[in-house]
Amino acid sequence: MLMILFQSEYAETVVDTMSGEVAVSDVTAPVAQLSLWDMCLQGGWLMIPLLLLSIVSIYILVERAIAIHRASVEDASFMQRIRDYIHSGKLDSARNLCRSTNTPYARLIEKGISRIGRPMNDVMVAIENTGNIEVSRLEKGLPWLATTASGAPMLGFLGTVIGMVQAFFEIASAGATSNISQFADGIYTALVTTVAGLIVGVIALFAYNYLVARINRVMTGLEAKTMEFMDLLNEPA
Repeated sequence: MLMILFQSEYAETVVDTMSGEVAVSDVTAPVAQLSLWDMCLQGGWLMIPLLLLSIVSIYILVERAIAIHRASVEDASFMQRIRDYIHSGKLDSARNLCRSTNTPYARLIEKGISRIGRPMNDVMVAIENTGNIEVSRLEKGLPWLATTASGAPMLGFLGTVIGMVQAFFEIASAGATSNISQFADGIYTALVTTVAGLIVGVIALFAYNYLVARINRVMTGLEAKTMEFMDLLNEPA
């Protein structure tokens, strides 16, 4: 009877000890975490040009968005005042109004006013040439965004290929002592640049398309103002 009690107490002690060890091991088990900074460090030197591309792309997006917004602001009474000045023969006042407005459509109208008295075709050509210059100014920086949208993913793929080559080289050098962890580390390092390149490329692509859409809207407004000015010249005084 004493032997049975002793064995029972010993079994309970062993079970409690094992449970305590399992609980301690569950609490102290480290949890692997992946931070953005660690990913950037694992990407290698190719992360530097990708970072520069992203910074420049964001700057162009903000700067061009502000410039296009300023160019799209319209004065509702502008064309009516121009019409009154032209019908009254006050061309100098009309030019001064265009210069003080300082918008793309105002510069187009100013160029057209400076050609009043010449054939209508000459006036139209002068306005169109000025419009092309204004649109070119608004499109400043867009080729950089287009290049980044296509070039950043290629840089990311280049980093992936370089990382894969290095991973296979390390595995081949290790020979029989190589293990799956070496291969996994190499792939992890290689794919980081692909992720970074795709992120930068997507940002540049969306920024490019957004700015192009805004510029097209401004161009439509310039065409409308041009037609309104040409109709104004054909109106009877």
